[in-house]
Amino acid sequence: MRDFLAAIGLVLVLEGLVYGGFPGLAKRLAGEVLSTPENALRIVGLAAIAIGVGIVWLVRG
Repeated sequence: MRDFLAAIGLVLVLEGLVYGGFPGLAKRLAGEVLSTPENALRIVGLAAIAIGVGIVWLVRG
């Protein structure tokens, strides 16, 4: 459970860096997401999940 909470904290830090440090970029990226086809978003999301699981597996394995 501690690892899960630490991971959530790191996600919040990264999100905060984008929105706090580069708000214009965050708005532009949000606009790009709206015009991106759902299939492309799904593929990128699934790839991110696979890469994340692989990293955790390598680090914690």
